[in-house]
Amino acid sequence: MTRPLMRRNVGSESVSFVARGPQSTHPAPRRCPMIGWMKPEEARARCWAAVDARWEDELEFLCQLVRRPSLRGQTNLVQRHIAERLRAHGLEVHEVGIDAGRLHRLRGFSPVDWSYAGLLEVVGVRRGRGCGRSLVLNGHVDVVSPEPVGHWSHDPWGAEICEGRMYGRGAGDMKAGIAAMVAALEAVEASGLELAGDVVLQTVIDEECSGNGTLALLAEGWRGDAAVVPEPMGLTLVSAHPGVLWCRIEVSGRGAHAQSASTAVNPIDKAYLLVGALRQLEAEWNRPDRLHPALASLEHPINFNLGTIHCGDWPSTSPELCVAEMRLAFQPGEEVGWVQQTVRERVAAAADADAWLRQHPPRVSFVGFHAEGCAYDLDTEIAGVVRSNHQALVGRPPDVRPIAATVDNRLFELTFGIPNICYGPVAGQLHAPDEWVDLESLRTTTKVLAGTLVEWCGLA
Repeated sequence: MTRPLMRRNVGSESVSFVARGPQSTHPAPRRCPMIGWMKPEEARARCWAAVDARWEDELEFLCQLVRRPSLRGQTNLVQRHIAERLRAHGLEVHEVGIDAGRLHRLRGFSPVDWSYAGLLEVVGVRRGRGCGRSLVLNGHVDVVSPEPVGHWSHDPWGAEICEGRMYGRGAGDMKAGIAAMVAALEAVEASGLELAGDVVLQTVIDEECSGNGTLALLAEGWRGDAAVVPEPMGLTLVSAHPGVLWCRIEVSGRGAHAQSASTAVNPIDKAYLLVGALRQLEAEWNRPDRLHPALASLEHPINFNLGTIHCGDWPSTSPELCVAEMRLAFQPGEEVGWVQQTVRERVAAAADADAWLRQHPPRVSFVGFHAEGCAYDLDTEIAGVVRSNHQALVGRPPDVRPIAATVDNRLFELTFGIPNICYGPVAGQLHAPDEWVDLESLRTTTKVLAGTLVEWCGLA
């Protein structure tokens, strides 16, 4: 059996750091019977009954997660709540920090200009009692801002339940998935079953802006023979997604009093010239003949999103500086460095066509997401286990589809070669007012995860 490499990161103590490749991470595990002494149907039924019996407790746990705001840099409150829950259920719990300086040489690392000092990630381990395979369940606690809160019909931190949905920032993306992870393991144990293989629960930070949280835990050795990430995917299996790169463009102008605005150079106007050039690139990259086959079923998979503009501080002043930040997407198989160079060239060409920008070139930098695109192998054994448990519960196989966002599965796949699957509940209004998760689909996700734990890890 492949056991996780248990490494602690306590305070400022130095710890060994080894980036292990897929071969050393995943030697062929010793096999034991998939279920053991119990028929798969009986084991599933017992786990599903336990999920139903504990359903109100799972909902309350999800409420408590949503009611603890966890914006970037403010995640410790919810992480400590999760750690307390895992300890109360007898798991081996580790609170781990992120040292970005020790990750920068790894494939999948995203350079950032914010600090991880004092921020915690949580790893809960249930040691197996036999020769089963180990499984990682991974979810992120960080959420995006709910602003403007006045656009919400429900309290973004209220976890209100209405007509079968729970509303709140992070309810769908992805605190529901975390509730399912924890509740699934608890249901297996409440049903009287003991797993043969290890279970590693990871609750990470920084998924919404870099992926460095998951990368840090995997790099420190918190791994398994396979992984499931229960992102809100509508009970479907994710087959592929584009890469994501965050881009920052700084444009200088010539400031003046508003009475002289006609002779000033407003950097907002100049920034929009550059954004327009990138919009042209976006259109080119979405041409059918340019798309990766794995993304071809999506109508518009390559999205360039102008997310922030910071400029000026007074209506009667023409500003000196405009900073625009965009989220760019690109095809699986394309290198991040090539995408960066292409973007720089397009911005430079647009600047060269403008008299002011030619003399005052914009500054282009890339901070945050440096996430590669990925097409996933869905013929792996872990994909088959999730698929069979979904079919046993729902009566038909789960749909398979690509998505236009990124998920941390790419780090399991591309950096560490760990077989993985992304499957989770139905949710809507992600990153928008009135985010919600469908609660019956959450129950389905929890049951599928419980069955997957039993079938993958085996029974002792």
